[in-house]
Amino acid sequence: MSEQERTVVQGADEERHVAEDDQFWGESYYLDFVADDGSLGGYVRIGYYPNLGVEWWTTAIVEPGKPTVLSVSYHAPMTPLPAMQAQGERYSATFEAKQPLETFAVRVEAEAEEFADQAAPYRGESGTPVHLGIDLTWSSDGEPYHYEVATRYEIPCLVSGQITLGDRVVEFQGQGQRDHSWGVRDWWIYGWCWSSARFDDGTRIHATDVRIPGVDVAFGYIQTPDGGFHVVDSARVTEDLGAEGFPSRCRAVLNNGDLDVTIEPLAFGPLLLTSPTGQLSRFPRAMARFTDQTGRTGLGWVEWNQPQDL
Repeated sequence: MSEQERTVVQGADEERHVAEDDQFWGESYYLDFVADDGSLGGYVRIGYYPNLGVEWWTTAIVEPGKPTVLSVSYHAPMTPLPAMQAQGERYSATFEAKQPLETFAVRVEAEAEEFADQAAPYRGESGTPVHLGIDLTWSSDGEPYHYEVATRYEIPCLVSGQITLGDRVVEFQGQGQRDHSWGVRDWWIYGWCWSSARFDDGTRIHATDVRIPGVDVAFGYIQTPDGGFHVVDSARVTEDLGAEGFPSRCRAVLNNGDLDVTIEPLAFGPLLLTSPTGQLSRFPRAMARFTDQTGRTGLGWVEWNQPQDL
């Protein structure tokens, strides 16, 4: 298979894949969303780890100034191939590529927890129980982008549907990003900063700054409303860290200054990731406001992987 063929996204890529032998080989479906007015956002992720025999389920709903809602499990038995679903003691979810690379639906019923203190999950604390329902569809709003050196692709989307929080029903309209990844993924050997956003003029951006010492690695794209597609191959991201390592602000300089973006986290849905040998990585993920050097603004998500043993 040629390099060009390897980086073209095919409709069959939406399906699950046969695992390789490495213990950290995993496959995930990862989807986020943010309301057009920035009042509510969230993400949903299924992670399959067949060689560890477990399934990761990590889902968050955030609203600025309000408690974070989390539904999280790292120890449920893995759903066997080819099903695109997750099932645990307190959650049930189905994923469906209704039209491959075009529309993708997620249905969730879960008994989640509310956290007034964003750092409480880092301390292993329990939150206040709340019922969570998600019925959303991601419709592609740009071109699929395949990473050059990893089996992973990302698609900018518009998002619509319904979210249930306790006795409150939210009719949702907004946008987001979805990705599908399969391969060896060790969360504890290096950090990164990942982000994606939609600016008010319809421009879509995505960038990942991979933090491997001595190696300059970046992935991403800039997609403009007129159909322009520009690969991001340089991403220098710096952040101001607050209490417990939560970034309060960050700056992303893409393609050596072609785009200079300030990212302001609005509400966090954080996770604490523990390896089979007890290594820890903090994972602050936030709905955020993006502002470029011209004053153009937008909304999206930003995340940091922060291994604690480096």
